Amino acid sequence: MEGKEAMSLLDDNPIIAQTAIKVGCCGFPLKKEEYYRRFPVVELQQTFYKPPKVETARRWRLQAPPSFEFTLKAWQLITHEPSSPTYRRLGKRLAEKAKGLAYGAFRPTEEVFEAWETTAAVARALEATIIIFQSPPSFDPSLEHRANLRKFFSEIERRGFILGWEPRGE
Repeated sequence: MEGKEAMSLLDDNPIIAQTAIKVGCCGFPLKKEEYYRRFPVVELQQTFYKPPKVETARRWRLQAPPSFEFTLKAWQLITHEPSSPTYRRLGKRLAEKAKGLAYGAFRPTEEVFEAWETTAAVARALEATIIIFQSPPSFDPSLEHRANLRKFFSEIERRGFILGWEPRGE
């Protein structure tokens, strides 16, 4: 079923028609031009592994139709510890001394807040309104993790973004 067909099914339901439901994919499974014709929104997964340069994000925004919506995943430096296998796709070496103490788990560190600034800059360039924070299964509801979440989300400048949380695991 194509995106427009799925959306028309949703529009036919009077309860759903009053709710903002958008149908899109994580990434571009089709050529971008074709994707733009079929779907109104995309979630960028690449931003989780290695955010693009702001200039690249601006170019993507300009290539898309004006009404097209980008959402993105926050950079893994915010959510995942350096021991995560996802760091293999980072494309950047981390300082040895900072690896275990500075990154991931929403730690209120300079490095994590810098990763937020990078994520927010890319989101602004894309004119995105939604940023998803995907946490790994190891991010359990411990006292430390809950304290990190509170501190992180109370200290970042949200700039009007809608922030979503995608916990993984049980």
